Amino acid sequence: MSGEIHPTAIISPKAKIGANVKIGPFSIIEDEVEIGDNTEISSNVKIKNFTKIGENCKIFEGAVIGNIPQHLGFKGEKTFVKIGNNVVIREYCTIHRGTSFDDGITRIEDNTYLMAYVHIAHDCKVGHDTILANNVTLAGHVKIGNYVFIGGLTPIHQFCRVGDYAMVGGASAVDKDVPPFTRASKNHVLLYGLNLVGLKRRGFTSEQIKLLKEAYRILFRKAPTLAEGIKEVEEKLPQTPEIKLLLDFVKTSKRGIAPEASKRG
Repeated sequence: MSGEIHPTAIISPKAKIGANVKIGPFSIIEDEVEIGDNTEISSNVKIKNFTKIGENCKIFEGAVIGNIPQHLGFKGEKTFVKIGNNVVIREYCTIHRGTSFDDGITRIEDNTYLMAYVHIAHDCKVGHDTILANNVTLAGHVKIGNYVFIGGLTPIHQFCRVGDYAMVGGASAVDKDVPPFTRASKNHVLLYGLNLVGLKRRGFTSEQIKLLKEAYRILFRKAPTLAEGIKEVEEKLPQTPEIKLLLDFVKTSKRGIAPEASKRG
């Protein structure tokens, strides 16, 4: 173990601590914990058993990572939290372990930013380069894609999904799936077209955006049913990687897709 470890920190000798790790006052690191090189852990952080944290992460005051799930069926089985590299976890975030009702892993991928008071429940999967703003709360088994932004004070119902490159506005209540590339908001959440600002920032071309706009129009505004919309998009539009990703997401939805705002008056 090397780095700056405050003398009041309590670190299990069984924990695996990488090079140049900083651990602040009164933080507690339990037995079955791995922390990658150059990660910084502030004061009063608790990292519990069966947690693995990657390199170059920053974990701020009061965060609790790896606590047991808030699931009445949990019986103490060995489950995990796995956090990638370059992840920022701000003040008082809570991240719970998985359960045997899923794959047993709560996972947060590289370059993700969790703002203060975010809660990540059991078995959630959060993709890379994603931002969850203050007080976003994910219920169990939620799946958040890559390059997603979710505004503050937004709760997401268990088993819901938010697709890649989507944006969810603040104080929305997400009880249905939000497709890739889209923009959603309100309580309960509605779709408001594509996340154009996010797509342009990520380098999507005018042609890619034009195709996605047409796919969105067919699927969520024109077609009488989603099944008919899927068929029309498959028949009329080029099956680019983006179109295939959108269609696959829609086809595999179990919670149902968030309604289009124009169809709600």
